[in-house]
Amino acid sequence: MSLSLLLVEDQRDLAESIWDFFERRGHRIDHAADGALGLRLAIDGGFDVIILDLGLPRLDGLELCRRLREAGRGTPVLMLTARDTLDDKLRGFAEGADDYLVKPFAMRELEARVLNLQRRQSGGDDRVLSHGPLSLRPGQRSCQREGVELALSPIQTRLLERLLQTAPGVVRSEDLLQAGWGEMAPGSDALHSQIRALRALIDRPFAQPLLHTVHGLGYRLQTTID
Repeated sequence: MSLSLLLVEDQRDLAESIWDFFERRGHRIDHAADGALGLRLAIDGGFDVIILDLGLPRLDGLELCRRLREAGRGTPVLMLTARDTLDDKLRGFAEGADDYLVKPFAMRELEARVLNLQRRQSGGDDRVLSHGPLSLRPGQRSCQREGVELALSPIQTRLLERLLQTAPGVVRSEDLLQAGWGEMAPGSDALHSQIRALRALIDRPFAQPLLHTVHGLGYRLQTTID
């Protein structure tokens, strides 16, 4: 399958290597060397996956990702960075990234992660899932609560889909990791970060919390507390 990719990377040698690698495999790839141009291209859309560096001129990658999600664009984002601390990774996920790869990396791993994101992005359907005042159309990545449209990232959509499928039952943390990231799931800290972001979207603006932590097990959607 041929993919349309956007690479936002200011290191010329690395950008050329990534470009050549994916072109040889039959994919189409566009490139931006700074964050401002990258954001314009990303918002225009049409890409299957965005490969995004963090340390960019004009607009850094975290801000780019945040603005992209605020604009309602749900294209999967894979962040590339030399920042390898846990806090850096969690901040990337909190701003809407779907995966995170630390430099230096093997091109084959980059390819595997890009393909994994694309496969999981295209795996939705047109069912309507609901629990209480919350509803989700996974295939359209359309989520509403009390008539308010909520902008979810692809990862958040998959996590919420799994929670809604089981509600009001408990979804174990390992099952949520599988639902969100598949075989290339990161550690539990990434899940915790995404759950915090999801809770901020579906609960914080409203009077009644729906997303609850079940300590030692996982998470559940529940309209009432036992």
